[in-house]
Amino acid sequence: MDKIKNCKPKELVPGIVGYYVHGLDLTLGYVDIEAGSDLPQHHHVHEQITYIIEGQLDMIIGGKPYSLTSGMYHVIPSNVPHGAVAVTACRVIDVFNPPREDYK
Repeated sequence: MDKIKNCKPKELVPGIVGYYVHGLDLTLGYVDIEAGSDLPQHHHVHEQITYIIEGQLDMIIGGKPYSLTSGMYHVIPSNVPHGAVAVTACRVIDVFNPPREDYK
């Protein structure tokens, strides 16, 4: 057992830093996002669930806009384009299946 913030941080883009742990079948990420940070549209083979701990994250998922706030989540299917802009500072949990080898 350990604390997630003891994991090596990974800067995804400026203003977005994640801390990741990996199991056999999934990756769990705790992500700190500065207000105004922009994660460009991208896609990957991993199914992803994004859960908002705090803040407001405006996402475009499969071409549709979603405004996610504290307590909300969204399931992003494999290979669906998505991106996000942080309206406020955010804390987010991301879960990926299969594991994100590129985040190890």
